[in-house]
Amino acid sequence: MTKSVFIAEKPSVARAFGAALKYNFSNKDGYMESEEAIVTWCVGHLVTMSYPEVYDEKMAKWSLNTIPFIPSQFKYEIIPQSAKQFNIVKGLLNREDVDKIYICTDSGREGEYIYRLVDQEAHVTGKIKKRVWIDSQTEEEILRGIREAKDDSEYDNIGAAAYLRAKEDYLMGINFSRALTLRYGYSIRQFLGLDKCVVAVGRVMTCVLGIVVDREREIRNFVKTPFYRVIGDFSVDDNVISAEWRVTEKSKYNGSFDLYSEKGFKEEKGAKALIESLGQLPVNAKLTKMEKKKETKNAPLLYNLAELQNDCSKFFKIDPNQTLAIAQELYEKKLTTYPRTDARVLSTAIAKEIDKNIRGLTSYEPAAIFAKAILQHESYKGIAKTRYVNDKAITDHYAIIPTGQGLSAISSLSPTAAKVYEIIVRRFLAVFYPAAQYSKIKLELAVDTSENYTETFFAGFKLLASKGYLHVMDYSFFKKKDEKESEDKTDNDAEDSAADEGLFEALSKLKKGDTLELKQASIKEGETTPPKRYNSGTLILTMENAGQFIEDEELRSQIKGSGIGTSATRAGILEKLVKNKYLELNKKTQIITPTQMGEMIYDTVYVSMKPMLNPSLTASWEKGLTQVEQGEISEDEYMKKLSDFITRRTNYVKENDMRSHMQQFFVNSAQYYKKVQKKKNTSKKK
Repeated sequence: MTKSVFIAEKPSVARAFGAALKYNFSNKDGYMESEEAIVTWCVGHLVTMSYPEVYDEKMAKWSLNTIPFIPSQFKYEIIPQSAKQFNIVKGLLNREDVDKIYICTDSGREGEYIYRLVDQEAHVTGKIKKRVWIDSQTEEEILRGIREAKDDSEYDNIGAAAYLRAKEDYLMGINFSRALTLRYGYSIRQFLGLDKCVVAVGRVMTCVLGIVVDREREIRNFVKTPFYRVIGDFSVDDNVISAEWRVTEKSKYNGSFDLYSEKGFKEEKGAKALIESLGQLPVNAKLTKMEKKKETKNAPLLYNLAELQNDCSKFFKIDPNQTLAIAQELYEKKLTTYPRTDARVLSTAIAKEIDKNIRGLTSYEPAAIFAKAILQHESYKGIAKTRYVNDKAITDHYAIIPTGQGLSAISSLSPTAAKVYEIIVRRFLAVFYPAAQYSKIKLELAVDTSENYTETFFAGFKLLASKGYLHVMDYSFFKKKDEKESEDKTDNDAEDSAADEGLFEALSKLKKGDTLELKQASIKEGETTPPKRYNSGTLILTMENAGQFIEDEELRSQIKGSGIGTSATRAGILEKLVKNKYLELNKKTQIITPTQMGEMIYDTVYVSMKPMLNPSLTASWEKGLTQVEQGEISEDEYMKKLSDFITRRTNYVKENDMRSHMQQFFVNSAQYYKKVQKKKNTSKKK
């Protein structure tokens, strides 16, 4: 009797498959076996790419003479600490009584790569190989995945992209890190007083370092500029409303060089002169414009991993790697769908049976009332026609949503993991609720001056008329103050002031041509603010949306949908930059800043291989991998482009010594960080 082997990525996933199959399995060393099937597992990667010295022992010593290093055939080897499990898996895959292999590693590029390396090194031949592609680890989804498993050859393009991604990181890391370390490592080491210094360079890592350093230097070089606004207080029945002066065509200050912007003056004396021109207060003002409108605000799109990492950084102050670990835990406990996804929408297929997920959530106490209401009103039935369902916006997996199953595992979650599950549930249920409705009023109030000019004040007010989906978004872990702030921040029009029902009713009675009294005018001083530093969440989103840095519109459209790195790798890239001490991550605030070494590495790359800092280049590599994955370009085409780039950039570093040019960069960096350290020491003494 022949058997099938089911190979998963982790023991916990293998157990989920074993439970779904419902065979009478007995536990063995590194696998489970029944009369019908065998279930085994990897432990992450079992195989890795060989170091350069395996190709040639001369490569063990770093030398400019041995690079660029681009082998015609790549070598692989078993990871020593994983050798035992590899040999177990190898034996099972090659057993004579095994005729079929079900590949159950994670459904994505990396999962495909993990299995293909094992298959390659185990020299598996003569077996039927089926790929199980699932979106959650519920029993129903596992059985569907097995039932609908396709021949693994249909995933050859994904496998090719996975191999190329690994080769790219390997070749760039080896050649560029050796070239820059040999050329500039000694200078950095001497300057910082280090025992050793390796200039670590990576396709994505170096680009992300560049984004953070560029932002930090933008902040450092920012010069604050004060400005002065004029605020008028007007009577409306028993209420007093505030309105802001802005320049108009009828204003005395139209085209004036005294203005900082249409809303304010460069100097306080200009604001004072404006107030004096209004005459002895109070004075009358004419309502020249009265606009009422309704505005709807729909629930946000569903979570992908980047959006989830951003919100977890903001809400819970945890870094992207911690969020990914929690998302993976929720997936493995059958609570949510596959986490490493870029999609923020559902597929048409899942939309047809989405009521099953909602029905399961009626047992989830924090959101049960909303799930029951959705089912009662059958609001899920029209979801396929909304923006929340779009097959074209999905590559491998749809958005992260709750399965409605596995709720017994909630008690075993950490408090933070439980909160992460809650935000996923609420974001999911919100899409089945109506939009929030706002009533808005905008006013323009004109005051005639003694000099025959007209100065105009503007005000906007909003009233939340119907909470709609916002009912669902009342997180249990927010204090009321946080809730209010969160709601205000999500509103698109930050210039509108929130009004209570009494004030809004009084404003609604006004009509164009009415006279209001300007009771007083005051000056509000402000100053321009520098851009904000990245935190771990906003940096992940920035990596996902690399196109924002690209000025060329055509290129920007070409790489649309391809960010820097992938949902599966971004957290690891950030972690590596922190581990290398190129970036600092404040665990309390999740704010990210470059270190002095990080800035020196940046300067080194800037003068020697500047394209590595360019998000458009890095995103275009990722776009290329996607094109391989989709069969649009061949593996050979991609590899040729990669080899040419590595050869060209490595030879440039070998042929051009920029150490003297970089010295001033290093001096500037040292002076700045000396001031920073002095400031820190002074603060500690206080």
